[in-house]
Amino acid sequence: MLAIVGAIAFSAKAIIVKLAYQYGVETTTVVAYRMIFAVPLFVLLAIWSGRGRPALRPKDWLSVCILGFFGGYLTCVLDFAGLRFVTASLERLIVYLTPTLVLMLHMLVLRRSFNRQHGWALAISYAGVVLVFGREASFVGADVAWGTALVLGSAITYAIYLTYAGEVVKKLGAIRLASLATTVAGFLCVLHFVALQPLSALVVPDEVLWLSLANGAMCTCLPVLMVMMAIERIGAPLAAQCGMAGPIATIAMSVCILNEPFTTWIAIGTALVILGIWLLARAS
Repeated sequence: MLAIVGAIAFSAKAIIVKLAYQYGVETTTVVAYRMIFAVPLFVLLAIWSGRGRPALRPKDWLSVCILGFFGGYLTCVLDFAGLRFVTASLERLIVYLTPTLVLMLHMLVLRRSFNRQHGWALAISYAGVVLVFGREASFVGADVAWGTALVLGSAITYAIYLTYAGEVVKKLGAIRLASLATTVAGFLCVLHFVALQPLSALVVPDEVLWLSLANGAMCTCLPVLMVMMAIERIGAPLAAQCGMAGPIATIAMSVCILNEPFTTWIAIGTALVILGIWLLARAS
């Protein structure tokens, strides 16, 4: 239940961002407010998870900063920017391809083996995304390609984070690492906003503030804690499979809350992506 609810809560991020965009706010403002509300919670979580542990060395802080840059800052900025041009359903399907990108990075960097089962899993997953992308592009236009590229870039940077974090987490612990890396990412996101926008851009409708609070607390901090607690109880492989609830929940919320269309193409594409990721988990 922790893993499933965590996956659903994290997936709701796309819905909240799309709702915030309806009030005419800029991407950098939405990103900044998300981190303004999330960082204090992650600081408290980092202090709690670091009790009784040795202090971080300069090398550890360098690793945390690198992970925060890729896994928090770049991932967040690219994802939120892409959501301006694609539906929440397509965004979630692209982000859900992250395990396939991690596999490719492991092949290139760590020289891991690749077999026919992996090939089938990747082919099925990407066929599902291409199906939904093609259908959406035929209705919306060329902006979908740009949005898809941004969201795919977000998935790639998060895959880099996961690949590198696999080694660092053994020394720092999962919750402590996630908390510190997200804190670093939060400061980078705020600096990004200050560099590009005047402070007057922080003046937004009250609805955007409430949405940002929900995004920072319920869709950022809480899912991290819940998924880590789930991994402690059932292990990472099973927790990852429970994450399949994420794309389904996003599509359901996008239809009910955002009034986005639900077509046979989306259903088939989602089924292909989930099947491909499931086959990848079995093959790995």
